[in-house]
Parts: sequence; C-alpha cells; structure tokens
Amino acid sequence: MASVPELLYHTTLTVIDYYVDTSGSTRKVFVLGTHTQLDKAKEFAVGALKELGYEADDFAEYVVRKPGEEWKHGDGVIVYTKAEAGQEFLVGIDTKDNTEKLPEGRDGQLELPRGVDHLHYVLQTKIDYNQDRSGTFQSTEIEGCYIKRADAFAAARKALASGEGALERDDFAQYDERKDGAESTWPFGEDVLVHAIAQTGENYTVAVRTVPGAHKQHAKKN
Repeated sequence: MASVPELLYHTTLTVIDYYVDTSGSTRKVFVLGTHTQLDKAKEFAVGALKELGYEADDFAEYVVRKPGEEWKHGDGVIVYTKAEAGQEFLVGIDTKDNTEKLPEGRDGQLELPRGVDHLHYVLQTKIDYNQDRSGTFQSTEIEGCYIKRADAFAAARKALASGEGALERDDFAQYDERKDGAESTWPFGEDVLVHAIAQTGENYTVAVRTVPGAHKQHAKKN
C-alpha cells in the first residue's frame, strides 16, 4: 500500500508584469508541479523554466539560488529571472499539508488515479491596499490541490468562509461568486471563482488553476 505523506511541496511560478504595470501590482501565481520530497521539488524548480521552453539566454537576468548565499528575491524562491521587457518570473516552493491524502508514487512524485494526469489547485490571493495603494502588497496561498475539478471548485467557493476566524459572506463589503455561464460578464479573470472586499479594504480572489493552464499561458512562444 502506498504511503501518504503529511506534506506536499508545490513548485510555483509567479509572473510580475512590469511591462503592463510599472508598479508591479499585475501578477499571477501558478503551480508547475507537486512533489512529496523537498529535494525532488528543489531539483524540479531549478529546471522548471526549461520545461516551459525557456533558456537562461532568453532573459536579461537569470539567477539560481545557491545554498547559504545572501538572497534578495524572497523566501522560498529558487529561481529569479527578468526579461528585457521587464517581466519577472520567480520559481519557488510552497510547502502545504496534503489535505486530499494523496499517496506517494515513485521518485518523489504523486500517485494519481489511472486516467488522471494533473491536479486542480485552489489559490487564494490577498491584496492589502492599506499597506500600499498601488496593490503591490499582495500574497498568494495554495489552499489545496484536488484530483477532481468539481472538488476544487467546491473548495474554492468555500475558501473565504473556512478556517479559524472565518468570515461569512455578509461580513464582506463586497462578495462576488462566479456563476456557471457567466464567462462573458465576469470581470475578475477567467480562472477566478470568488472575489471579495473586506470591510477593512483588503481584496481577495480565489482561483482554480492547473499545470497545463500554466503552460498554456506562460510557455515560450516560438
């Protein structure tokens, strides 16, 4: 019987688009892979941009973190790059609980059911305009990963109303939930299911994203 690890190590890609918005507030976080062993996740993170079709020469700056060195690009970040046009790609590792009790497979990989080739990730982003009016003070957390898309959607819709000190919808100054068939009228992004504004001004979005989706949006275009 396959063992079930307590923790999962998610390799993330953060894209900050200074070309579109010089403040740095235009950014998105994706997941590029999940491992059950930290060393395997780090190994994957170092080569993750190559999986997207990039080489070091494609960037004006390309830095891989070395053990023990002084690092200014953020905790958990393994690779930092900057394109000539100003976009920054940060590849890092986010350690989270294995909430779905997914079993461990070979070589630090997850053992997924037959016919399943990717997971669905719920990501919650908080933008604190009280800290910075431009919106650059923001953070994204992986709330969970799911085999079934429907389970990820259900979790995303409950993400802001779960956990310690959870809020109800009426506790927010504004609470928007995407409905089926609302693609043409939904202004918060195609993968965002929930948008909310707290009474104190913080903005939240909850999205469901996949590794194939990250490749579709950010793989190198030849």
